[in-house]
Order: sequence, then C-alpha cells, then structure tokens
Amino acid sequence: MFVINDIISIEEVRGNKRLERIIWIDDGNIICYTINMEKESTLPVKRKVSDLQQLHDDQLLSFIASDPYGFIYQEEEHLSEKSKELRDERWECIKDMILLEPEIFDSNIRGRLIKAAVDKTGKNKRLFYKYLTQYWQRGKVKNALLPDYKDSGGKGKEKTFTDKKNGRRRKFEKVIGEGIIITNEIKRIFEVSVKRFYHTTQKNPLATTYNLMLQTFFVADYRYENGVKKPILHEQDKIPTLRQFKFWYEKTYKAEEKLRKRKGNRKYELENRAVLGTSVGDLYGPGTKYQIDATVADVYLVSSFNRNWIIGRPVIYVVIDVFSRMVVGLYVGLEGPSWFGAMMALANTASDKVSYCKQYGIEITKEEWNCHYLPQTLLADRGELEGYNVERLINAFHMKVENTPPYRADWKGIVEQHFRVINTKVKPFLPGTVDTDVRVRGDRDYRLDATLTLEEFTSIIIKCALHHNNHHWLKNYNQDEMMIEDEVSLIPREIWNWGIKNRSGKLRSYSEDIVKLHLLPTANARVTEKGIVFKKMRFSSETALKENWFGEAREKSWLIPICYDPRNMSHIYLPGEDSRSYEVATLLDHQKKYSGKTMEEVEYYFASELLKKQTFKHEELQQNVDLTSDIEHIVEKAKKTFDKEKVEMSNNQKVKGIRENRSMAKEAKRKEEAFLLADVQSFTEPIEENVGEETISKQVSSKLQLLRQKQKEKLNRARGNSK
Repeated sequence: MFVINDIISIEEVRGNKRLERIIWIDDGNIICYTINMEKESTLPVKRKVSDLQQLHDDQLLSFIASDPYGFIYQEEEHLSEKSKELRDERWECIKDMILLEPEIFDSNIRGRLIKAAVDKTGKNKRLFYKYLTQYWQRGKVKNALLPDYKDSGGKGKEKTFTDKKNGRRRKFEKVIGEGIIITNEIKRIFEVSVKRFYHTTQKNPLATTYNLMLQTFFVADYRYENGVKKPILHEQDKIPTLRQFKFWYEKTYKAEEKLRKRKGNRKYELENRAVLGTSVGDLYGPGTKYQIDATVADVYLVSSFNRNWIIGRPVIYVVIDVFSRMVVGLYVGLEGPSWFGAMMALANTASDKVSYCKQYGIEITKEEWNCHYLPQTLLADRGELEGYNVERLINAFHMKVENTPPYRADWKGIVEQHFRVINTKVKPFLPGTVDTDVRVRGDRDYRLDATLTLEEFTSIIIKCALHHNNHHWLKNYNQDEMMIEDEVSLIPREIWNWGIKNRSGKLRSYSEDIVKLHLLPTANARVTEKGIVFKKMRFSSETALKENWFGEAREKSWLIPICYDPRNMSHIYLPGEDSRSYEVATLLDHQKKYSGKTMEEVEYYFASELLKKQTFKHEELQQNVDLTSDIEHIVEKAKKTFDKEKVEMSNNQKVKGIRENRSMAKEAKRKEEAFLLADVQSFTEPIEENVGEETISKQVSSKLQLLRQKQKEKLNRARGNSK
C-alpha cells in the first residue's frame, strides 16, 4: 500500500538507487505523482501505482523509514523570526497553486499559473519553481519552505541597542535630534500603556493610546492655564514616536491576540473565529477527516499502587476516521478534558497498535488494527484546543484543524455515538459505576465498589475499540454506488481496507518518533548528583553516564528539556539538538516501583505520602514535646541530687581534679563490670546439690555490699583531701 509522503528507493539499471517521495495519489489508487528528492532542479513525475507495486514485488523498490528532511519538523518557538518571515513569504507565493492538485503537476497548467504569479508579484519565475520543488521534496508542509541555514545569528533573540539608535536616520536629525532608543524600560512602558489604555472595553484607537501614554509616562513638568493642570512633555528627541510605538505593538501582538484582547474571547468566537478548515462533504477516503472528543467515564477507579486508594473517574479520548468509522486513536487518563489528553490521543493515531496493545497484555495481529496515519483534517471541540497554538499542528504536519463552535456537539456526532455504545456495553459489568438512582440516605456509596485500576480499565476500552473496528455492523452507514457494487461489508475495518485500496489519497504518513516529539507533553527535568529528576522520580541515560553529568551536578545542578508519555513513566525522552531525534532515559533501579505507572498514579502516590506525613506531623510534635519533658525531668532530678551532695570547693580545685576523678570513676566502673561478669560465671559452674538458691542470693548480696563500701571509702578520702 502506498500513501502520500511515503519515501521510496528505486533501484536503477546500473545498480544506482533513486530516492523519491510520493506527493499525490488519485482517488482510485491508480495514478500517482512522485518527485526526486536528491536533485535541486526537478519536477513531479507521473507514475502508475501498479508499476510501483510491481517494482516492490520484484524487490526493486523499498520504503525508507527516516526522512532526510526531518529537521523541518521544528516547533515554532525554536525558529528564528527571520526564518519564519522567509517561510511565510515563500508560502504566500505558492499557497494558492499547491491546492490545485493534480492540475499543478501538469507542465502546461503549471507554466500558466507561474506566469500569472510572476506578472502579479514581479518575482523571477525560477523562484516559484524552486519553492514548489522544495515544498514537494520536503513533505508538503509549510515548514518545508524554511531556509536551509540554521543556528546563525541571534536565533530567536530580539536585538536591544543601548548606546545607539537602530533603524534609519531621521531626515532632519540635526534639528529635531536623533531620537530615543527603545530600551527594555521603554518597552515595559509600552506594555503597561497598551494594557491600561488599549486592551480595554473603551476601544481607544492606537494613536489615542500613544497620546495617553505620553501624558502619563513622558512628562517633564506641569503648568496651569485658567486653573487647569496641563503636562509638559519631554523634548522631542527624548520621547518615542508613534511609528516606534506602532512597530513595537505590531511585532509583539498577533492579529488574533489583538482582537481577543479588544473584544474578549466570547465575542471573538462569535464574530472573528478563524476557520482553519472547511466542513467538506466529499469524504471520499480514509484520512480525509478525523474527529476527536473526550468523555468522563461513569466509573470510579483505584490506584495500582494500592487498591484501597480511590483515584476518581477516568477521561476517555477517542479519535475516529469519519469515512470508515474506524477508531484510529485512543487515550485513557485522568487529565482533562484538555489539549493535554487530546494530543496524547492524536499521538496514538500515528503509533503502532500492535505494540500499544501489548503494553496492556492484549495480543493482536497487524491486520486487526492497521492504522498509524495522520489525517488531512482534524475536527475537535474548542475546549480541547482552546489556549493552545494550533499553528504547531498546521506547520508541522500540514493538517487542517476545525473547531466546533459552542453548543454544537452534534458536529462530532460520530464520536458522541461511539461513547454511547461504549457506555452501554461496559457500564453494566463494571464495579464502582456511577448510579444516580441509589443516592438516598442509607444506600451504599457506589464509589466504595471501585475495583479496576487505570491500566485494567484501559485494556477494557481497547477491547471495545477492537470489537467496534472488527465486528460492529454500521446500520446507518450511507454507502455510495461503488461500495455497493463491491459488496463492502459495513464493518469499520472492511470499509477502511476498501478505502485504502480504492481511495487512499488523504492519508499522511509520518514517522512515529517525529509525531511523538511534537505531540508528547514537554517539561524541564533537573540534572542532579542523584540522577535526572522529574516529578520526584530519578532517571539516567547513556549520554548522562558517558559525559559524567551526575559528577558535574555535585557542583551545580541544571535544567534540561524533556518529553514524556504520561501513560507510562518508565521512561522520559531527551530531545536531540536536531529536533527530530531523542534519547531514552530510564528509571534508576531503586525507582522501579514507578515503572509502568501513569503520571496520575505517581502524582497520587506522592500526594498520599505527603498526606500521611502531614497527618503524622502532629503526633511527631507531641512525641518531641514528651521527649523534651523527659529530658528536663532527668536534668532537674540530677540538679537536686547534686545540690544535696555538693561540697564547697574552689573553681581551681574542681578543674584540677577532673583527671583524677575520671580515673576513679573509670576504675569503679571496671570493677563493677568485672564483678558482674565473675558473678555470671559463677552461675555457670556446677553447683553442689546441698547449695540452695537462698545461699547463692546471700553470696551475691554480700559482694555487692563490699563493692559499695569500697566506693564510699574512696569518695570520703577524696573529700578529706579537698579540705
């Protein structure tokens, strides 16, 4: 099976290999276009899919897993402003032409389109050919038009001049002065002024905001006219110009952010919400559109650390292919509904499902769940994507994103219906399910019946997805004539496979590693002498050991960026410098108790331990107070005894007698211990039958009295010498 963006290696006659990328496939899976990835000056080539299949059968064609242009899949924040500016400029040149598929691949039509663009823009036609070739060769995404240079200049850093004004010089500089330098302090004033005077419900024009800023922050003195206090501004060369203020504002705030700040989020959604895609009705194949949604399951779960801990209700995320109704992605967790969970489900769509099911003890064949692609369009609830920069998805994977407006859940009716099916099949058999009918006084709390862990519940949902994909008959599916003619069984897997064979033009193939790097949540971990610490867990990696990170961290720890999969905290991932590779860091041996656990379970464990600690804290304080009281009692008793036996001596005599007193105490202690050992030994010797217990007791008592008498005599002699 061939899909768009597949990279193929074709063996030529002389043994050389040619690297090509598939850039388009027709709806009937008959004709495709490919482009040579190794030549700068090249154009798309028309091929028959059957010819490629024959080459593959003859072992003259192979698929290439790694993308040589993987570096283009970078996050927006890692790109310099110059790179994004050049990319966007190139995109504007060709964005209309590339949509005209397959017409754009015809040389005559392409020539006319480029000529019209040249006449319109005045640019050289070679540039248009260069941009188109670069776009096709590098994966048909917007970032394919990024310039080739990297890490040059101040990447992503804004230049700040402190001693000389940047920009062109003023025309009458000698008369009106050079002008003010826009320092960080001036920018701070700009920011405060915009928030105070512009991003308000009064909707002041930017020029009015500028004037209000000047009379607030750039006043040298005040004067009075007819009793009215009026500010006197600084000299002209000591205040920013309106042009400088506008330039800073346009550079700092994006168009959407400006409107949201001025109108508010709700009004913006009603009047100015960006339509990132269109609701098309020609869903002619798998991958045309995926729908994603989440629901809170009606069941309470327990922790895998301790089944006595109830951790609440899980959230189920499902991604469904609209054309085939195939479940293509899943995620079950405690997060959300939010973008965090949504991107985990989306990452799952590009994952190998055999290994995914194996993590939960479910063995399947590849044919039972053979879908690991991204779609052309993603339809999601605005709640999941709100507050997240969806440009990341659009630029990285050239994916259209459609948001359902508020109160229009029916736009994702396919997923909603799937949730109802899951609830019907699963709820009657699960302990701890929510039952609102029994919540009356005296009834048992259904939450106490919680039995399943998150992992066990996930395996149940996977089983439901497999049943839906392989055995669920779609009663109300609207077939077209071609499907009726081919007698396609109305089962999601059968429809999916039929669509792959006959209408596979919309599926997008991307490396699972690249998808994960862009969609897995990111965070910072700290390198310490005890390991790479993240969320109180400790990890290690091959690079960390090889480069002696932990030894250097004894002097000073530092932060490193990581990615992590909240479904399994056995590993974290250290992204490479090229933004397309990563290194796996594993849990240390003494941290294996967290292996296989979800992020939510680990956090719940730590919260439980903290609760125990704080609960015991009062008891520990009480015991500390009791210990202090015992110590004070012993000291007080010793002081009273000391006062009774105290002998009047000078301080000098007390100090000089320390060594002699120590020797006497040591000698007495030795004799006492020696006597006790001798006494014990005497018990071990054979005892005559006529010697009774009373006789032995008298012998021991007499020896003790003799020792005490000797100690008392020594103490009296010492007191006599002191007098």
